[in-house]
Amino acid sequence: MESIALWQAGALCGIVCWILVSSYCNVTRALRSLLQPWVAHHVDVGIPLVLQIQRFQHRVLDALFSGLSCVVSVPFYTAFLPLLFWSGHGKLARQMTLLMAFCDYMGNCVKDVVSAPRPSCPPVRRVTATKDEEENAMEYGLPSSHTLNTVCLSGYLLHYVLSYIQSRDASIAYAGFAAVCLLVGLIGLGRIYLGMHSLIDIIGGLIMGLVILAVWLTVHDYVDNFIVSGQNVTYFWTTLSFLLLFAYPTPEIPTPSFEYHTAFNGVALGIVSGVQLTYSQFHHEAVPRIFTPQLPITAFLGRMLVGIPTILLVKFCSKALAKWTLPMVSNTLSIPIRSTGYIPALNGSVALKKSDEIKQSGYLQKLFFYGHQQSFDVDTGIRFLQYAGLAWSVVDLVPSLFSHLGL
Repeated sequence: MESIALWQAGALCGIVCWILVSSYCNVTRALRSLLQPWVAHHVDVGIPLVLQIQRFQHRVLDALFSGLSCVVSVPFYTAFLPLLFWSGHGKLARQMTLLMAFCDYMGNCVKDVVSAPRPSCPPVRRVTATKDEEENAMEYGLPSSHTLNTVCLSGYLLHYVLSYIQSRDASIAYAGFAAVCLLVGLIGLGRIYLGMHSLIDIIGGLIMGLVILAVWLTVHDYVDNFIVSGQNVTYFWTTLSFLLLFAYPTPEIPTPSFEYHTAFNGVALGIVSGVQLTYSQFHHEAVPRIFTPQLPITAFLGRMLVGIPTILLVKFCSKALAKWTLPMVSNTLSIPIRSTGYIPALNGSVALKKSDEIKQSGYLQKLFFYGHQQSFDVDTGIRFLQYAGLAWSVVDLVPSLFSHLGL
């Protein structure tokens, strides 16, 4: 018990020290001054390759690569992971959720540290078929998040499948590896074809994805054991999630990357806290799995019909509750607050007129004190609680409903 508390305290203190040191020494700006010119140069050099690939422009290719981008996007995984939990493959779902959160955090950190541009449009033709793609285009370029996420999640899925079926047939492993390589290659090519990234972004995403995957395959069993049977799990993860919001670097100009991280940070907390409480009931290794007599496809469809509306309702309710409670608590504690979108009555700031001040302030100021107004950006807390509530319902509330309904 003492050793567990010691390493947890050490990890959290290490993050706090990093926040203080990096803020005092302005590490983000120093790294950006070194990396941004080099990356921007390679983005410009790579534009002829993008234009050459886009010479094969066709509506079929537009639809194909736009569809593939949606299939490996964060919204897709957000919708897919609950189904994975309800299919009985709890360990796979836990690991892919946490891996996704880790990839999202690390990838967006690098994006905002480097703050490198995407290929210029024009001359590059940028295809944004969905609202999600339009928001992605507002982020910085290096690394390609789609490439990074595809490498990590498809690679881990292959590892899990090969371990699950316990096949000694090398041809199955080779076929799976070839399928993963083909998917990663198509995603990388598609991101260039759509004008979203240059070659340097794809290479950066590929290298970073391979490194993260290698690290995750080394530690994933330890992480899972800690979540399902560790001590102080919920307290530790809550503090960790809070500190990660502060440890996030400041981009050159604000982008949606921080919002994406906040959402998945909340998802990870909701999953971890929910699984910790209900592992022996709903998420142990002996639970029924899909395509078995204990969980036929009809029962799984029933789970979907019950589960999806429930988590959407919880997401709506948790957002409404956060919008009501956070301002009330802030007013009680005399903390000035503002909202950039969720609460129109608080959206009276002139912060956009102070872009120079915003660029100099870290996310410590973004979260709590914004410019000279010294007001709390309450949207961050609302978004975090909203997605934490949604994730908790996936692993706790909804499985309880399944149990009562005989699903």
